[in-house]
Amino acid sequence: MPNHRVALLGAILESNRFAPPAEKSDFTSLTWLTGEDLMDEARSPTPKLATEFAAFVRAMDATGHWTPVPCVLAASHPAGSVRAEVIEEIIATCESRLRAAEPVDAVYICNHGAMVAEHDHDPDGLLMSRIRKVVGPEAPIAATLDLHANISQRMVDACDLIVGYRTNPHVDQIERGEEAAFSLRRILATGIRPKVAHIKLPLVPASVTLLSAEHPYGTLIDYGQRRQAECRSEILNVSVFGNFLFSDTPDNGLSIVVTAREDVQVAETLAHELAEMAWSRRTDFVRELTSIGDAVAIAVEQGRKPVIFSDAGDNPGGGGSGRTTELLAALYKADVTDCLVGSFCDPELAREAHRVGLGKRFKARFNRSCDTSATWAQRDMPFEAEAEVLALHDGDVVGEKGMTAGRSMALGSSAALRIGGITVVVISDRTQTADPVFFHMFGLDIAAAQTVVVKSRGHFRAGFAGWFAPGQVYEVDTAGLTSPVHDRWPFAHLPRPNYPMDEDTEWSAHPPR
Repeated sequence: MPNHRVALLGAILESNRFAPPAEKSDFTSLTWLTGEDLMDEARSPTPKLATEFAAFVRAMDATGHWTPVPCVLAASHPAGSVRAEVIEEIIATCESRLRAAEPVDAVYICNHGAMVAEHDHDPDGLLMSRIRKVVGPEAPIAATLDLHANISQRMVDACDLIVGYRTNPHVDQIERGEEAAFSLRRILATGIRPKVAHIKLPLVPASVTLLSAEHPYGTLIDYGQRRQAECRSEILNVSVFGNFLFSDTPDNGLSIVVTAREDVQVAETLAHELAEMAWSRRTDFVRELTSIGDAVAIAVEQGRKPVIFSDAGDNPGGGGSGRTTELLAALYKADVTDCLVGSFCDPELAREAHRVGLGKRFKARFNRSCDTSATWAQRDMPFEAEAEVLALHDGDVVGEKGMTAGRSMALGSSAALRIGGITVVVISDRTQTADPVFFHMFGLDIAAAQTVVVKSRGHFRAGFAGWFAPGQVYEVDTAGLTSPVHDRWPFAHLPRPNYPMDEDTEWSAHPPR
């Protein structure tokens, strides 16, 4: 088997246009790895970097000889637009390392796909097109993307294969990384030139409607996989990208991306079939949320099954601050008991809890230093309550279930505080509570709680499925940077008209050639 030289690189950021900008420190505090440091981390037992990247490397290792050419993998928690100089540094680093290593036989790009830069609506496409210029037209480029990616034609034109997640909550990153590796092996071994078809619909759903286990999104993904199987080897991949509403770009909208082995018409035909199916179900991409008042009424109800509330407006996994107090304050005021809340991002409060000490009481002041005059922080209101320090932790954990299972996380100085009948988990790293480890690291028993509140939009469903069936899950209509209600946001760049913002939006498929 030939010893192919494969370049590895990526820039992972889901941009919420309304959140604070992503600085270089947002990347270096999570992932900024180059060269052999990147390969060592990818091959570690519990890697800290993107799961699909590690899976790609392991799949390549297991399937024969190859020579990795590691460039850079940079990743940030979801944030606002990336600073121009930061994304340009990432791209320049990739370019210089690629030129120094020339020639390469192929490239693997691990991106999210919903990044926005200060100077460019589509820095994912910018990176991909710049890499294409360096490696030339012959080297195949395979990319893995989150299913919330905002697909641009520039991204499609630069890549030979685009592999999107199929699950939301995201629990298939290993499979998608492996798929990219196996497909790239196949492309290199056979010399095929894949053809990618892309159709974008004027359909801009909020993330709460994009669960892959439910209709309509799950129905669309499942149908695409059945049709791919029926096409046998003619189709390499079918991906349905739901878009990320808060990026607010001209490339927003549900996208169908189909990669054919060699025949572009086969890809275009299937892409149009899926697009027409999605458009015919557009009214299903609207979801009702639970009001805070109704959530409080459920929480105080006696004799019911345990429930879990998503603090949907403040999801750090979508750029939320992790600091809104609206729902916490309402539950506290109602004297709710047997309640767990996770996780509030307040490094100052966590440090104070460590200074006070285990078992001690103090006045917990949430958001004491938050500048609520800033537009992005106007929902992060102060909240005070007498608290007892139940448990302390350094925040170094390994995920147990769902999207972070087996992945090392550094949550920083952390504490569990009891205020009345509520136990609040406070962390120092802005991370969504999608994994039970956020509670288990303090010895908290999820099964003993009547009400659990998580600052997560949807990924918690996989992590907490063992305790809460779908009928016990409520998405609460809270304020915050990820409120999924379209008309609350001053969108400036979304394509118009679109559904559901413009109910009379029309679209008709152009027949394939």
